[in-house]
Amino acid sequence: MKLAYGIPLALFLFILGLGGYMLTQGRDEAIPSQMVAKPLPDIDLPAAGDGIPALTRGDLIGDGPKLINFWGSWCLPCKAEAPHLEALKEQGADIVGIALRDTPEDADAFLKQYGNPYSRVAIAEDFTILFGFGGSGVPETYVVDSEGVIRYQHIGDVRESDVPILLKLLEQAK
Repeated sequence: MKLAYGIPLALFLFILGLGGYMLTQGRDEAIPSQMVAKPLPDIDLPAAGDGIPALTRGDLIGDGPKLINFWGSWCLPCKAEAPHLEALKEQGADIVGIALRDTPEDADAFLKQYGNPYSRVAIAEDFTILFGFGGSGVPETYVVDSEGVIRYQHIGDVRESDVPILLKLLEQAK
């Protein structure tokens, strides 16, 4: 075999083997926020629509712990987590929603179709506010105590198995 054919073939087989190896390894999806145990960043966001209060950092301090849920009407996992957020609300969780890269019309349509578990819903033009929480994508949910300190970060959609965990963390954040 000529060397000109052997080197590309060896490189291809190496990459194929490396890819196969990586597919067999467990995934660690948690990229913990560096903001856990730190105060909330500054927040000053407009409301998602008429008759809904806007959102500032002061709205999240006092009055008990809260869940802050980052979502988007364009986000498929956000649709999947909607019934579980509703279950959290029904069990007493105060959930604040921040819709990222959304319009008030799209956010409103989403909430009408999938339910509105939020006590407040704000809109952010981009991901800057999420990055301030140490997050990286949607959906993400944070437990914030009444002092305005981030106590926990949940990456990904909230599932049925997460509901009791989040309720326990809210209780601990009191």
